[in-house]
Amino acid sequence: MRIVLRRGNVEIILEVGDLTEFSGDAIVNPANTRLLMGGGVAGAIKRKGGEEIEREAVSKAPCPIGKAVTTSAGKLKCKYVIHAPTVEEPASPSSPEKVYLATSAALDEAKRLGIRSIAFPLMGAGVGGVSVEDSIRSMARAFSEKGEGLEIHVIVLDKGTLDRAVTALEREGWTKVA
Repeated sequence: MRIVLRRGNVEIILEVGDLTEFSGDAIVNPANTRLLMGGGVAGAIKRKGGEEIEREAVSKAPCPIGKAVTTSAGKLKCKYVIHAPTVEEPASPSSPEKVYLATSAALDEAKRLGIRSIAFPLMGAGVGGVSVEDSIRSMARAFSEKGEGLEIHVIVLDKGTLDRAVTALEREGWTKVA
């Protein structure tokens, strides 16, 4: 299931699926500042893509919230993993502002790399403890500011989460395209 929403010149493709199966240019890892890939999305990326992603990421640590680093994607179908910290330490809490800063940094890194398509999970909404609604609103703020010209995917695990994210975006003025 996928829903496309637009506001201004920016479109977001929200879909139910597995982030690690994305075959576009890059996926985003909502990392910790030490770039250790233990649990949550990071753990899933490491399990599917290989330990080399974490080794490469850790060699670039620490990475503060508001910055992002890129690694290869190992065995994943995409070309890059963009690591954008949403938390200081592994399993520590995030916030809507940290989600915004991480999303913004990931978009800056995507543009620096010259990529076209990028897929995000709901940043900070897992171990970080940010609600689905606060996460997608913070992400959409960054998308509105820096997402023009990119094919932006937000991949969630189930239809209930998708519905909550779409409702939150519609309340922010995003409209369904298809």
